[in-house]
Amino acid sequence: MDVINTIATTANTDTTHRIHFSRDGALQSIPLAELARQATLVAHQLADSGLGRGDRIGVMANNSIEWILLDLAILKLGGVVAGFETGRFEPRAAIERYGLKRLFVDHAAEDDPRILPMDRVREWARGGAAKLLPLHDGYQPDDVCAIKFTSGSTGEPKGLEATVGSIDDSLSAVQEMFHHADGDNILVFLRLALLQQRYWIYSALAFGHDVTIANFESALSMAQLVHPTVIMAVPGFYEDVKRLVEAQSDDPPDRYRAIQAVFGGRIRYLWTGSAPAGKATLDFFNDCGVPLFQGYGLNETCIVAKNYPGANRVGSVGKVLPNKTVRFDAAGIVIVGSRHPVNTRFSWCAPGDNERMFLPTGEVITHDVGYFDDDGYLYILGRVDDIVVLSSGRNVLVRPLEDRLKQCAGVHECVLFGDGKPFLTAVVSPMSAAVDKKDIQSFIDAMNRALLPEQRIGGLVISSERFSMENGLLTSQFKPVRKEIHRRLAAEIDAM
Repeated sequence: MDVINTIATTANTDTTHRIHFSRDGALQSIPLAELARQATLVAHQLADSGLGRGDRIGVMANNSIEWILLDLAILKLGGVVAGFETGRFEPRAAIERYGLKRLFVDHAAEDDPRILPMDRVREWARGGAAKLLPLHDGYQPDDVCAIKFTSGSTGEPKGLEATVGSIDDSLSAVQEMFHHADGDNILVFLRLALLQQRYWIYSALAFGHDVTIANFESALSMAQLVHPTVIMAVPGFYEDVKRLVEAQSDDPPDRYRAIQAVFGGRIRYLWTGSAPAGKATLDFFNDCGVPLFQGYGLNETCIVAKNYPGANRVGSVGKVLPNKTVRFDAAGIVIVGSRHPVNTRFSWCAPGDNERMFLPTGEVITHDVGYFDDDGYLYILGRVDDIVVLSSGRNVLVRPLEDRLKQCAGVHECVLFGDGKPFLTAVVSPMSAAVDKKDIQSFIDAMNRALLPEQRIGGLVISSERFSMENGLLTSQFKPVRKEIHRRLAAEIDAM
């Protein structure tokens, strides 16, 4: 389906389905038709200020209904939406580096006419009657309509221009798998600066279902209010819920009721991606009768594979989408092709980054190691970067070991190091300051008895601070920033 052009160039008349959101501390909702009308008003205000087709417009703000209105307005304008995570970019530098005509922020403290407050969007959306005609004839599949950024865990975030065709292909494929429809309400609470989080707004407008906008801190309280049927989140979110429910009961029926109670009582399925989900977490939700489907993708590929109802193999990342191809190089590294690539190059990156990621064929080198089983399910073993080479010359894939260690009650997150060393050392982010190192060591000792010699963990470092986005030790997708963790704790690691 031509999803983006449907949103950008046609009037939405859906008064049945709604978008729910919090504004000024209160739950509000409006019909999708009203959302589209207000977005069109904002689009005309952008046009009246001299902006037009192809112009890049940035948004550097926290989740809000104004974020959504601005995103949709820019699509209706025929422009390009650049979503920036707050706190990771300096506004003026972002304008210059990425060629922005305007940048919208939560609070515009700078005296720069190009930087506008999000309150301006709220004012524009309150306008009365206006010429609500389409502002352009539609995008072509290879046209760019968004700019997305990598997490920056390996340096300055790389900027990638995303094509309309890639977004349409992903949304259409997901709809074929999950059949979102009347009665569904998808809860979105990860940062809207991440393009894929905005997909579910587009899905609601194109396919007809409710959608709810929240932020990470308010996700569970919002779920209690709006009773979503679908939640999409990173594995760390579900790991926290798993611990909460496990503390209440060990009976599967009771746990089913507890999970439903946490999420508002109407969950049809849960979905996770962005980072690898541990088998223990996947088994927990599926065994309790609340399906948790794992998928796989990268910024550079969008969605590659998904588990879905009727085709779910726990431990795999699912079957490859029909508009994608997957092959493996001689080392087992996953290489992804697309009917409509997200793009075939970074527009903003360091020298050598493009060659490391993109092949001349337009395919993407994922740097993940994987394989297919006999039924066509894709398995991801870990990143090439997750392979530690010990001083003995032995190669150890550490991610499965990290997943196992995270099952220890006192472990919030962990990373294993050991390149060039005689054994692996675990750096643990503790669940709380009261965690007893002896308990974690006992867990490791029990693990080690079942492992090969080179897999055994010989050193343990407890981080004095819990890994978080705020201290720079987790990415926005809640993945550990290995290089930064090692830099801060290098002395303790070496002392092992």
